[in-house]
Order: sequence, then structure tokens, then C-alpha cells
Amino acid sequence: MTSDDAPSRDAGAAPAAGDGSDMPFDFRTINSGDTAWVLSSAALVLLMTPGLAFFYGGMVRVENVLSMIMQNFFCIGIVSVLWVLVTYSLAFGGANGLIGGFDQVGLAHLDRQVAGYTGPAAQTIPPVVFVCFQLMFAVITPALITGASADRFRFSAFVMFISLWSVLVYGPVAHWVFSPTGWLYKHGAEDFAGGTVVHANAGAAAIAISIVLGRRRGWPTGDFRPHNVPFVLLGAGLLWFGWFGFNAGSALSAGRLAGNAFINTNTAAACALLGWIIVERIRDGMASTLGAASGAVAGLVAITPAAGYVTPMGSIVIGFLAGGACALATAIKGKVGIDDALDVGAVHLVGGALGALLIGLLGCSDVGGRDGLFYGGDAGLLREQAVAVVAVVAYSFVASLLIAGAVRLVHRLRVTPDEEVEGLDTTQHGEVAYRLW
Repeated sequence: MTSDDAPSRDAGAAPAAGDGSDMPFDFRTINSGDTAWVLSSAALVLLMTPGLAFFYGGMVRVENVLSMIMQNFFCIGIVSVLWVLVTYSLAFGGANGLIGGFDQVGLAHLDRQVAGYTGPAAQTIPPVVFVCFQLMFAVITPALITGASADRFRFSAFVMFISLWSVLVYGPVAHWVFSPTGWLYKHGAEDFAGGTVVHANAGAAAIAISIVLGRRRGWPTGDFRPHNVPFVLLGAGLLWFGWFGFNAGSALSAGRLAGNAFINTNTAAACALLGWIIVERIRDGMASTLGAASGAVAGLVAITPAAGYVTPMGSIVIGFLAGGACALATAIKGKVGIDDALDVGAVHLVGGALGALLIGLLGCSDVGGRDGLFYGGDAGLLREQAVAVVAVVAYSFVASLLIAGAVRLVHRLRVTPDEEVEGLDTTQHGEVAYRLW
């Protein structure tokens, strides 16, 4: 997360004296245009979670569509409450480089500056608006995981896992990368809107929960084709629309940087859509609408960390590479025997990590941040990007395994074989999606 007027960061630069978290916010500096833009962007990002619900919901069996939608809507509910109670404080407090602390539990002290946003990087929006915007990122990140565990996760166990994960994994990772007081931020790692914090983080957790839950009955030889591809396209369209708030809103101001992020977001999504269906055409002999939707999402994922750091030409490169790489990565789960049902790892882990690493090559200081290798920079930025990706993925994967294991000690994680055959809509929620009689 950055600001239009924030200076470029130098890797290893010493932080300013004090993080400003105990300093009162000067409400006279509020810019009403910036505030309106960030609030509007927050609303756009919230729309992405219902969009994700349709995107995932269309891909599962008809017996599980409501279960998938319910899991995504539940994330909006539980994460919103936990964010107010404790997660925001863990993510954006100024206690130390590893964790934000508990000083802002219950959203206390919103009359103070957000920790680290001082001097030239001081925000021009009220702290509570920053809280609202960041909340929407915290909501969609655990929702992304639901695609991996489709068709078999007992709802009550899902509730426990997601609640713990959003606090114990998302909170610390967001602090490391997004907060100016976090250790990866201080080391110079760049993540404009969440390639590591959101996508690589959720992708690693998705692989972990897939391993713990085990394969779906009949996978990989059974019929697991999407039950409603128009739902998938509707969800992808809502995601694409909301992503402009996700990325352009991360400028935290209504200016040139937001415009750069906006055009880069659209360009990368378009190129990745084309890249994915080209791979499909070569590999399978035809291009699918499901592939077009998946490719667009892959491009949106990959440009997320880089949207405010690369030129439009850079976004073209990132988009095409992401579309092709993520399409090819969908074959990995069959080779390794991990049933990541809706390819969360292939799209979000691969796409998020790829986008973050490509900043080290394609970053351009004329847009924001530091120059990558292709723009005259040294290998330092690429190194810091690699450290951030490895640290986030490793922590998320291990922590997710531990959280799932802890939940399994007190509660059954997976539905019974009979419940899985019948479907989660009726066995977990007592509902059906469609009545045709």
C-alpha cells in the first residue's frame, strides 16, 4: 500500500525516528477527493467477495453451489467482526516488525496517525477510512481459500479454521508487507496491493488445507466439470470490476498513481485472458469460456503486487506470462496428487508469486517504487521480492497446516462419505440451489 506522494523506498533504509503511532492525526490535512476515492474503492473491493462466490459457485457440482456461496458470505461476516476486535491492530499497529500489537484492539485510538505513515508518506484520508479499505482485503483473502476445499469441508470446521486463520496468518503477514513498520516492508519488499499478502498467502493456505482434507471421492477420474459456466463468467466480471478498487484504490489518493494502477490492471487482465486461451488452443485444440474467465483472474492476480510499480508495457508482459504460466500450472495438481479443487494454488499462488517477482525485473521508478533489472536497477529489488515470497508462502503453508491440525483435534474436518455424495447444500445447510418442479 502506498500514497501518491510517498517517496520511493530504499532497501535497508533506516526507518524514521518513531513510527508516529502515538501522534495525533491532523484532520486538517484530509483531502475530500482522496477520501471519497478510497471509500468508493473499499466498496468495489467488497463486491469482489460475492463475485468470488459466483466464480467458485459455478465451478462446483450442483449439490454444492450454495455451500460455496455460503462460505464466501460467511467470510464477510466473521472477518469484519474480527478485524474490528483484533486483526487490524495486529496488522497495522506499530509494536514491532513482526506484529502490530494490541494497542488498537476494538479500533481504539483512531484519532492517531496510522503507524509508519509519517512525513512525506502521511495519509490524506482519515484513519478510519484506511481501516475500512484494508478490511475488504482481509475479507477476500480467506475467501480465496474456499476454492481449494470445495465439496468436502464440514461447515462448522470451516468456521473454526477461517476464524483462526484470519487472525493468526493474515494479520501478521499484512503487517510484515503492508505496514511501514513491518520487517519485509523495511527491507524494501514491494507489494502494491497484495500479491504476497493476499494471493500467495491464500494460495499457500489452499494447498495446505487440500493436503489435510484429502482428495474428493472419485477424484481425479470422476466428473467434476463446472455445473454453471455462466455463473463463472458473472463472477469473473464482478471480480474484474471490483479489482479496479483493489489496485487503483491502493494508491490511497485520487491521482496519477491511481490512474497508472487502473490501466495496468485492465491491461494485464486482458493479456492474461488471451495468454490462457492461447495455451488452451495449443494444448487442447480449443479455447474455452472457463479458460477465458480463469485467465482474466490470473492476470488480475499477477498485476496486483505490481500495479503501481510497472509501466503499461510491463503490465502486458506480466499479463501474458501469468495467463500462460497459470494455465500450465493447473496440470501440476494431477501430477502430485493434491486435490486443489478449483486451482487456487495454480492461479493465486503461482500468479501472486510471479507478479511479485517480476517487479524485480520490470519495476520502473518513473511510475513508483524502485527500478528493476530491466530498467537499470540492481539485483537488490529482485532479491527482496524473492525473500518476501518465500517468507509469506512458508509461513502461510506451515501455519495453515498447524491450524487445520489443531481444529481436527477437537472437531471433524471433513463431511462423511455419504454427506459428500449427497452434497453439502442439503447436509450442511438444509437447502438446494435450484427447484425445477
